Amino acid sequence: MVKHIVFFKLENPSQENKKSLQDKILSMKGKIDYLVSLESGVNFSPEERAYDVALVSDFNSKEDLKRYATDPIHLDVIAHAKSLNVATKVVDYEY
Repeated sequence: MVKHIVFFKLENPSQENKKSLQDKILSMKGKIDYLVSLESGVNFSPEERAYDVALVSDFNSKEDLKRYATDPIHLDVIAHAKSLNVATKVVDYEY
């Protein structure tokens, strides 16, 4: 199994923008058959080093994660995130 975690930091971290990104992320549920699990959360920590939104997902293999990177449904989420001027950090690992 592969865990894929992404943190998003929005240029304008309004509640509306955070919720918009979270909703867009969650819109992938049930639409990508090799996406084993997906969750997203909006951060409540006020720390300067905190990011605003998280995506946590699971795949059966590195190959599935690679397919996900170019999936049109996922690319639509990326386009939405970029429209919000986000910075991202990612961690991928096998477990």
